[in-house]
Amino acid sequence: MKKLDLYLQNVRIAKAKKFIVKGASVLDIGTDDGIMFEKLNDLIDFGVGIEPTIHKVQNKGKFKIIPGYFPDALANENAPLFDVITMLAVLEHVPSAEQKYLGENCAKYLKKGGKVIITVPSPQVDIILNILEKFKLIDGMQLHEHYGFKPSDTENIFAKDFKLVCKKTFQLGLNNLFVFEKN
Repeated sequence: MKKLDLYLQNVRIAKAKKFIVKGASVLDIGTDDGIMFEKLNDLIDFGVGIEPTIHKVQNKGKFKIIPGYFPDALANENAPLFDVITMLAVLEHVPSAEQKYLGENCAKYLKKGGKVIITVPSPQVDIILNILEKFKLIDGMQLHEHYGFKPSDTENIFAKDFKLVCKKTFQLGLNNLFVFEKN
């Protein structure tokens, strides 16, 4: 990853951190290399990351990264219920047909009162990222997978099983933070 990619990743992690209590168990969907677990090591008791670009399980102390897609990757894991599920810059990569089941699937793996923390870019970000990628300032991480996602769709995905507890923009309105609590 380039420096700008790392900066953007760190900002998203910092936004999520504010909603994770000490001792939490965390499921991180789209965990990449598990950097969030490394940065929040003292805060999180244990975590499971799901990443479709790896091919074998990676044990990293109290954290584990498993290959695959949510929720199928958890089928053989005897996964516990988690306190928090994070999806930082991930939801826009989920195909539209699968988004309608995402809230329901998150509810299955979350304790009552648990939180889902999501960051998603605003639509105009794709234009900016395409320019930055052309100048090789970012790596572009799967921009072709944004599926035309609109941040306003996020609330509908989680409306059935969750209540919205935080919704705000950051980085001059280019990114969006949503925090939902399981009913």
